[in-house]
Amino acid sequence: MPQRLIIVSGLSGAGKSTALHALEDLGFYCVDNLPIALLPALGQELSARGGTDTPAAVGIDVRNVSDLAAFPAILSKLRAQGGDCRVLFFTADRQTLINRYNETRRQHPLARPGVAISEAIDTEQQRLAPIAELADMTIDSSGLNIYQLRSTVRDLLSHGPQTPTLVFQSFGYKFGVPLDADLVFDMRCLPNPHWEPTLRQLTGLDAPVREFLERQDDVQRLFDDICRFLDTWLPRFAASDRSQVTVGVGCTGGRHRSVYMAHRLGDYFKARLGDGEAGRVLVRHRQLPG
Repeated sequence: MPQRLIIVSGLSGAGKSTALHALEDLGFYCVDNLPIALLPALGQELSARGGTDTPAAVGIDVRNVSDLAAFPAILSKLRAQGGDCRVLFFTADRQTLINRYNETRRQHPLARPGVAISEAIDTEQQRLAPIAELADMTIDSSGLNIYQLRSTVRDLLSHGPQTPTLVFQSFGYKFGVPLDADLVFDMRCLPNPHWEPTLRQLTGLDAPVREFLERQDDVQRLFDDICRFLDTWLPRFAASDRSQVTVGVGCTGGRHRSVYMAHRLGDYFKARLGDGEAGRVLVRHRQLPG
């Protein structure tokens, strides 16, 4: 088996194909829609051809109808062969998936006459549950364009498996909580810069907003509390062999308080990890462009 094997799966339209293209750019040997039962044989073949330094990625989707329930046993067999085998799963909220299919005019793989696309999505979600439940990394692509998604995949997988990648993601509650968040912290209890006319059009990345929030005692107290919590519990996530920990930081609109706090937390943990591992701390702002 290659030293590194990534199994890429997820809901149709959520980003699996984009991820495989990004992994090809990173030097992975990629195979799409391989029958699950052939995964152990593929691992052995890749080892024989390319040695242990050849990373590989395999796309698995809902077209593996008869094999999906067998995935947990096959994954255990793969990991028993040695090497690093991880599962990357892509999801998105239902409305995002429907919009993507409407925009591209593609047909959902489970679509058939008399079946609404929302029903096809629900069925797919149920069938892929054995894979989703075993995912080491889950990416919610609801708020990402194709370029952001490729960047996210490259950031998560280009460093190797040594320690978990820590992702701080700001978001707005009125747009929904990120589906891939492992932990969520709510900033709506803090004073809102939105109600300051001179700050309304700015974001938490702008100096006037930062200065406004840093004058609030509760902001510093909440920051300190979150840092203490994460300092205590992130090592437990690392000990459980997690590849990624996503920390959601939310406020009402996802532009001021959550952006400020996610950015500040990212800076804090980059400094804690030091130069060698600082690249494994990522900061994303779902409601900001780019």
